[in-house]
Amino acid sequence: MHTSGQRSKRFQPVLATTAGILFVSTASIFTRFAQQEAPSIVIAAARLVIASAVLLPIAWVRYRQQWQSLTRADLLKGCLSGVFLALHFATWINSLELTSVASSVVLVTTTPLWVALLSPFILKEPIRRSVLIGLLVSITGGVIVGIGHTCQLVQGEFVCQALIVNKRAMWGNFLALFGAWMAAGYMIIGRQLRKKLNTIAYTALVYGVAALLLVIVTIIRAEPIHSYAPKTYVWLLALGLFPQLLGHSLLNWALKHISAAYVALTLLGEPIGTIILALIFLKESPTLLEGAGAMLIMIGIVIGSIGRAKRVNGAYFDCEFHLNKPGG
Repeated sequence: MHTSGQRSKRFQPVLATTAGILFVSTASIFTRFAQQEAPSIVIAAARLVIASAVLLPIAWVRYRQQWQSLTRADLLKGCLSGVFLALHFATWINSLELTSVASSVVLVTTTPLWVALLSPFILKEPIRRSVLIGLLVSITGGVIVGIGHTCQLVQGEFVCQALIVNKRAMWGNFLALFGAWMAAGYMIIGRQLRKKLNTIAYTALVYGVAALLLVIVTIIRAEPIHSYAPKTYVWLLALGLFPQLLGHSLLNWALKHISAAYVALTLLGEPIGTIILALIFLKESPTLLEGAGAMLIMIGIVIGSIGRAKRVNGAYFDCEFHLNKPGG
């Protein structure tokens, strides 16, 4: 017989995961609000600067011995991971200016599939049939999402506009996909460095490098940083605190206590949550084609993830999920 205390402990990870997904799902909404005044590169830099300002002191006080144990090659990998992360945020946040929230978030969430595809060549991990099937399904969904702004279903027939009319949305979709590729590079390097660094030490190092790079780009481009309305700074602060720190912290804590299969399904939580929030706060609903394509992409992610969930334990997914979440 389970006591009420035991039932509460079993329920806590599920509650934490739900709350974490909700916090992470706010990233695109906060970004859209901030983009009314702030450039995308400033938003990307601010998000990482805020997260780094919290994590770096903690990592230095408690885990600097882990940093000191790194070889020069390890430090170079950490810097390269930071470059990938900076490119991820710069391109994904910019994509939100150009395409719909639904298209952007769903495309950037394909990161695990690209990691699985590249792992045999970089990490010497065998590729599974389920990954290839999932990738094929997701690519099909991505193509459908890509034409979602160009073709519409009108009275039972597809009517397509000239591609040039929607090249802005197409470019935004490509930037979101490019952001997924950059996050994949961040993940692959992270798998190697996480053998020597815990979560806080690793993320503090990589967030710090990415923040520095984005600040340098912001300065070179002479982007304004002190002339915004107070509400814009509120959105920037919210981005750094809620999806980046609070959301990810809850997810990483919860994913140590729940099954790998459940973790695989939580990967779908961010795009679903984001689309719902976009519908409520931005009055932005996906087109029929976007919705169909998004569904295929998420089905592909499930197909590609469930096989691994059956084969490995939850700790593996803890690492993979955390490293997959820079987008949200």
